[in-house]
Amino acid sequence: MPSLARYLPVLEWGRAYNGTLLTNDLVAAGIVTIMLIPQSLAYAMLAGLPPEVGLYASILPIIAYALFGTSRSLAVGPVAVISLMTLTAASSVAPPGSAEFIAAALVLALLSGLFLLLMGVLKLGFLANLLSHPVVSGFITASGIIIATSQLKAIFGISASGEAMPELVGTLLANLAETNLPTLVIGVVSTAFLFWVRKGLKPLLMKLGLQPHPADLIAKAGPIAAVAAATLAVVLLDLEERGVAIVGAIPQSLPPFTVPLFDAGLWQQLAIPALLLSIIGFVESVSVAQTLAAKKRQRIDPDQELIGLGAANVAASFSGGYPVTGGFARSVVNFDAGAETPAAGAFTAVGIAIAALFLTPLLYSLPIATLAATIIVAVLSLVDLRTPLTIWRYSRTDFAAMAATIGVTLLLGVEPGVIAGVGLSLALYLWRSSRPHAAIVGRVPETGHFRNVKRHKVITDPRILTIRVDESLTYLNARWLEEFILEAVADQPEVKHLVLMSSAVNSIDASALESLEAINHRLADAGIKLHLSEVKGPVMDRLERSSFLDELTGEVFLSQNEAFSTLLQAREDDGPPQAQDLWLARGLI
Repeated sequence: MPSLARYLPVLEWGRAYNGTLLTNDLVAAGIVTIMLIPQSLAYAMLAGLPPEVGLYASILPIIAYALFGTSRSLAVGPVAVISLMTLTAASSVAPPGSAEFIAAALVLALLSGLFLLLMGVLKLGFLANLLSHPVVSGFITASGIIIATSQLKAIFGISASGEAMPELVGTLLANLAETNLPTLVIGVVSTAFLFWVRKGLKPLLMKLGLQPHPADLIAKAGPIAAVAAATLAVVLLDLEERGVAIVGAIPQSLPPFTVPLFDAGLWQQLAIPALLLSIIGFVESVSVAQTLAAKKRQRIDPDQELIGLGAANVAASFSGGYPVTGGFARSVVNFDAGAETPAAGAFTAVGIAIAALFLTPLLYSLPIATLAATIIVAVLSLVDLRTPLTIWRYSRTDFAAMAATIGVTLLLGVEPGVIAGVGLSLALYLWRSSRPHAAIVGRVPETGHFRNVKRHKVITDPRILTIRVDESLTYLNARWLEEFILEAVADQPEVKHLVLMSSAVNSIDASALESLEAINHRLADAGIKLHLSEVKGPVMDRLERSSFLDELTGEVFLSQNEAFSTLLQAREDDGPPQAQDLWLARGLI
């Protein structure tokens, strides 16, 4: 049973399910359902798909995640960034809205699900760490700007196209004269109302005597009020006849059973976009899940999250949906509403199914401008313009990676932005790994501690050089270490002993071992002995399985203080005592 529960977490939390948990999950599901209906419609249209596809993507995928996912608060479904990536990828093979486009979206969901499942089975959850936070933040910020800009066409009631800012802005400006005034009024009022709901409704409700928690939940359900009011305005004022675009007829049905098209050429064309989509979706989802889990001192399993999200996407591909992942806004609402288990997601799916069966006729006259306003308000919360300034002050290299990701995404589009982000993350990691921090250290007076000579007043000796390396030694930095050591030795011609302080070295791979052997021989040719200190047990075990220790010209010391004291005493034995020269040879630096 434990091994089965590893892949079916429902077997673990399901055993303790009771009436109290059921009540809390039902309340949370009701609130999230109200929020998810307009969002699902809006994000499907953002992806270039019929609005009902958003509802379909919010039913079986949620149930699949509830069975296989480990987060108790994550709400899975259509999200803005994944919708935009779906539009970009599927548009490369077919026009948005066409049957071929919908088929491509199903294939994207299936491929994404299969990639996620494979990564989960292979326990590759750690891959999320390869995308640095600045790069992910930059990509999401740029995507949010693109998404908000792309929705302005619906606010103005004009046509526009493009996957990147230059083309989007150009077509918007070119068609601005065709603005439909009633559509613009609806779009602006809806946007202003939703912004006010987000910031001002909760304080107003609290002034009226409502407690903070229910006031917050009511405020987050504000889009429903905007949808109802806008739909009523269209009906009463007959705005459809005045050119206001509406959602139109939405089928009253449960998700259909769909079989993704098996076309080798299509799969090959969509494979890379699906992989990028999977990585971004997983990173976004696991970040939200970990944040919410930490608040309740719970934990999630990133590897199992891959399986949960993979199952959700496979379910989407066979139920008329499109790629999904965990959404930040609805997950926070789910958490705040008191969701206790993934069953809340399953109940949400039931609510969406009921809406798809019975409530869709009420959405016939819903203006698309209001859905666009819903998207704009949602995605602008993802745009973070403060973080770049903070990162600029903290790390110029991280800022460069973030700025490059934002720039590429805005100028060239989402897919180049993702590729640039992944490439920059890996390049930044490799660059840092190839240039580890290393320092020449000396002993702090009257202690056994050793610190950087450039930062502290320490005791050194001209014949003893100690270098501390603050990272594991690998093929990436082995050559750099050779150059660093030989350059340091060249700068101090009196050196007779070099101690490599290894307290921060967790591993030494074969390439680094060869470099150590080369360093040992080169130092020996120069009349210098190589010593090691504070070598960790696992590292020492591997060194003992090689011939390095047999050829080592010096010794391996348990501590750096022991190495320094022993080598100082060896110098005293070599000649007459010279106390001042011995302890203050280089002065207090």
